[in-house]
Amino acid sequence: MNDVTSWLLDADPAIRWQVLRDLTDSPADEVAAERAKVAETGWGKRILDLQEDGQWARGACFPGDGWRAPQPIAGDPNGQPWTATLPTLRLLRDFGIDPADPAVRGAVDGVRDNSKWEYNGAPFFDGEVEPCINGGTVALGAYFGRNVDGIVNRLLGEQLADGGWNCEAENGSTRSSFNSTICVLDGLLEYERSGGVIEVADARQRGEEYLLSRSLFRRASTGEVADPDWLTFSFPTQWHYDVLRGLDYFRAAGGDPDPRLAEAAQQVRGKQQPDGSWLLENTHPGLVHFVPEDGDGKPSRWNTLRALRSLRWFDAASN
Repeated sequence: MNDVTSWLLDADPAIRWQVLRDLTDSPADEVAAERAKVAETGWGKRILDLQEDGQWARGACFPGDGWRAPQPIAGDPNGQPWTATLPTLRLLRDFGIDPADPAVRGAVDGVRDNSKWEYNGAPFFDGEVEPCINGGTVALGAYFGRNVDGIVNRLLGEQLADGGWNCEAENGSTRSSFNSTICVLDGLLEYERSGGVIEVADARQRGEEYLLSRSLFRRASTGEVADPDWLTFSFPTQWHYDVLRGLDYFRAAGGDPDPRLAEAAQQVRGKQQPDGSWLLENTHPGLVHFVPEDGDGKPSRWNTLRALRSLRWFDAASN
């Protein structure tokens, strides 16, 4: 076991179990035992304990009016808050918390029964109107075993001609957004893997082609880098896109890597530090329940895990 792997394993169960699964090929029972700890002792339990009246921060996408944190809270108060139900469930999914755990099932039941979207008062798992929000909700519903067929049908009808999605389409935009597209693709992939009854493979392939035709970070028109921020890596990613998130999505989708991923893989590889780690580079500002990393410019276990497993998948095809 190398030093980087040892460092990754010296962490919360949310990271440890994924290292065992994705990097060390540990036995399934060992992986499952470590995963169970996420809801029992780790960051996952800490977040579950913060749920109140079936929601987090008394809101679906944003904290409810007048909500005050029950304890000192971290993060930048000037950014978008990440403490409400949607971003909190997204984080629990990133942690890989076991949906079958009784405490998790109870928490998700609470969301189903109590959380309603600020936009129109619809129940949480009925979705909202923006594709980036709905893509995230599909991923959560599929992961936690809730029916999100209605949102999936809506997203399939909102796919743009170029293959992607854009939250500004309702305002007339006809060009897709990397941010919206990765959120929807993530949701459709989770839905497909969970055995969803609606056929989404063709739509997902068209969305993937939108990203692949742009090498995951270039403009289709000029070939220039579309956004320099996409070459800096975040955790949690929230609704934002970056190259590491894109590459890790394709790893999760599986199969042989498309050759057009090579430049993105090179970008990720080039960020590895001499000690073998990757840094946290672009934290998205906003209030959070707690900070799981040491801050921008410091080694990031989450980015290191995601980079190593993505490159491991990509490199396996050439060996």
